[in-house]
Amino acid sequence: MNTIFAVPVFDATVIYEGNELFKGQGAARMWAEKLAKELETPVDVRKIGTGWVLCGTVDGADCVWGIHGQRLKRIEAQ
Repeated sequence: MNTIFAVPVFDATVIYEGNELFKGQGAARMWAEKLAKELETPVDVRKIGTGWVLCGTVDGADCVWGIHGQRLKRIEAQ
């Protein structure tokens, strides 16, 4: 499932292996805090290639979020 969150993401991004990711760790951390409040679960950041993603667990499943069209989107990441 590729969940998309409706809040616009207005931060610099990079494309890595076809996924749009946060360019900076600081921006990713800020969005991780917002997402953690929304989901009421811990969300951290992790560097993948040239960008940063958000990582957490939802309903027992590990999730990774990047960006798609200025929205947070769950992605498949290595």
